[in-house]
Amino acid sequence: MKRKKAMVQSFRALATGGVEGVVMEVWWGLVEKESPRVYNWQAYLEIVALAKRFGLKVRAVMAFHQCGTDADDPYWIPLPQWVREEIDKDPDLAYSDRFGRRNMEYISLGCDVLPVLHGRSPIQAYTEFMRSFRDTFSPFFGGVITGIQVGMGPAGELRYPSYPLQKQAWTWRKPELGEFQCYDKYMLASLNACAEKVGKREWANHGPTGAGNLMHDPEGTEFFRSDGSWNTPYGEFFLAWYSGMLLLHCERICREAETIFRDIEVNLSGKVAGIHRHYFTRSHPSELTAGYYNTSIRDGFVPIARVFGRYGFSMCCTCFEMQDAEEKRKNPVSSPEGFVRQVILAAKICDIPVQGESSSSSLDYESFQQVLKMSKFYSDVLGGATFSFNFVRMDRNMFDFRNWDSFTRFVKQMSDAKNFRAELSFGEDDMQLSSLSAPATDGAVLAC
Repeated sequence: MKRKKAMVQSFRALATGGVEGVVMEVWWGLVEKESPRVYNWQAYLEIVALAKRFGLKVRAVMAFHQCGTDADDPYWIPLPQWVREEIDKDPDLAYSDRFGRRNMEYISLGCDVLPVLHGRSPIQAYTEFMRSFRDTFSPFFGGVITGIQVGMGPAGELRYPSYPLQKQAWTWRKPELGEFQCYDKYMLASLNACAEKVGKREWANHGPTGAGNLMHDPEGTEFFRSDGSWNTPYGEFFLAWYSGMLLLHCERICREAETIFRDIEVNLSGKVAGIHRHYFTRSHPSELTAGYYNTSIRDGFVPIARVFGRYGFSMCCTCFEMQDAEEKRKNPVSSPEGFVRQVILAAKICDIPVQGESSSSSLDYESFQQVLKMSKFYSDVLGGATFSFNFVRMDRNMFDFRNWDSFTRFVKQMSDAKNFRAELSFGEDDMQLSSLSAPATDGAVLAC
């Protein structure tokens, strides 16, 4: 909102271009920045008012994670200052891998219900933040604010921070296995209790051995290779515990959000990460380290969809514009299309809607056609279920004449095909734009 003139012009263009609404990430690190329970919603109130002025809907993303890598990042938004001070006092509030590397993107779910934040648990802090948002923006619900996406981990995704944020760009050059994030004292206490319960004390105090290094070939590791220990009683125990902790975290947040926004005309959603780098291997290592117990012999997304369905959540996932043929040139075992199809099928089993999203701001013809292809797959599988697609992202490049022409033609194609409507959203780096579709009998809002 420091660039109000640009915002006004952008919103006007979006409304004219057929976009349904905007999605904005509401940062914990900005709103509750200095002190616990002291909230500053002013800039977000201005955005919502601007959206209302142009007849745009709003989906708000409750962003409880860090944005950017460090203070030198132009889009740096850390966790609230008072939270970081508590982590300085107790470093185990942050996730840790086997090498002792701390990750500050999101508070460890191992301390979800412990009073480690000035007498409140992290779940209580997230809950009070959402309740304050509801009370502050109550005049806008239904008519303007139509969706709430609740962040549940790094990048707002339900997952562990299994690889360092600084190395995210590397993952597109070489498939990264990731590291299990179970070495802070709170996660280890839970692991040890579970090992004790099953009578296997030797399974306590550490994660899997032989998991290799971040950039290792999975077939060269003891744990992840095709016949590795991931598929042994120990591997099954550990992965069930590790993924189960993530599901419990998901359930806790979904339960609180559903209670807070109950009886309010708003759609709730959560997001899963588009991790597809080892999709055509037996063990799917990069999914396992992120907390998805998804292998060639086990579906890891149905349990997540089941939790979402229990609380009336939609499931958001990325990669709708990505093509296997293109990815396989860089990584023969990757399959973004396989990942998206699996998520859609899990949603069908659990009878919940899916919100699609692009993983990059590609404005080329091939990317748009791939989105149309995957949206048709969704429509064929789920029939009349509501579908929304999020285009990432709104920035200066998007408003270039050729790109804008390409985008608006894409929005029209979506509308012609499925009575889609479109929405603009704000993202971590700048602003994001989204296009939404719904069945002919039911409108829906897009988000990014």
